Amino acid sequence: MSRARAAKKLAQAAAFGGGGLGLIGAALYGVLTAEAEYAKRVVGPMRYYPTPGGGLYGRYPGLPITFAMLGDSSAAGYGTESPDDTPGVMLASGLAELAHRPVRLVDVSKTGAKSTDLAVQVDTALQAGPHVAVILIGANDVKAQMSPSASVQLLAAAVRRLRAAHCEVVVGTCPDLGVVPPIMPPLRQVARAWSHRLAAAQTITVVEAGGRSVSLGSLLGPVFKTDPAMWGRDNFHPSATGYAAASAALLPSVAAAMGVGPESFVHPESFRGEAILPIAEAAVQAVRTAGTEVAATEVAGRPGGPRGRWAALRHRRRHPKVEVERVEEPADAVPVGQSL
Repeated sequence: MSRARAAKKLAQAAAFGGGGLGLIGAALYGVLTAEAEYAKRVVGPMRYYPTPGGGLYGRYPGLPITFAMLGDSSAAGYGTESPDDTPGVMLASGLAELAHRPVRLVDVSKTGAKSTDLAVQVDTALQAGPHVAVILIGANDVKAQMSPSASVQLLAAAVRRLRAAHCEVVVGTCPDLGVVPPIMPPLRQVARAWSHRLAAAQTITVVEAGGRSVSLGSLLGPVFKTDPAMWGRDNFHPSATGYAAASAALLPSVAAAMGVGPESFVHPESFRGEAILPIAEAAVQAVRTAGTEVAATEVAGRPGGPRGRWAALRHRRRHPKVEVERVEEPADAVPVGQSL
């Protein structure tokens, strides 16, 4: 079975509630669970900073863009020393610079979250009326021995709910677990194959649900493998530098979703390896190629062809990290968890 067919089959299994645990061995679950427990001892409990959820970033006029951050420790920035180093704050600050508008951050991510927690996170985020959301989820599903199809199905449901509320959605797909230092061969090869297949399936379901995906595994894999500075103190979660690298990969797609930034209105360019492909093929190529975005598109006015929905494969430029500039929340701001 080709990788494209395998990814499509997993995505279809998720759509119909099928699929089991055959893609990954129990030994890998054990290693990841043990490393997560070690991380808790080394790093300690997640710092729940007082600013997420109500922060306003960017000294610009106009109505704020409301940006929601959902997911697990990779979204929360587990292990960072300052809220300025968390992905939510970095993305909110970067989006403000590209949009020339203030951005209100609604951070509902939580370390340890699984895909089963997304529904509650979406409930909370929707109360703030988000314009755009980023989701990073999946690693804890492995530790919880959740079937890949169930994980993908829950992610798709979250994307559909946000899109139904007219919120743009960008999903960072499953990272390459094969680069985590404590995971040694032959489990490393198992982890890499599983991660790639899940990331491809996530891409298919996210795009079909109306969102866009960004491949994190293939982008961060080589960098994290060769640069120890990318890893945090527990050697399991990223450092502030690692979180910045992931945020830099996501930011151009977040900006494009909002129609701002230099890359928002540029058509795919073949010389950069960009193309319009059937969704399953685009998903597999995205896993292999650094920081690739996949989003739905049309060809000759049609959303799909004989091999499924059309998808645009993009390699958007990275933007430098901007200085975080937090401003005071206006008097009429709505805190997270309260109704508008």
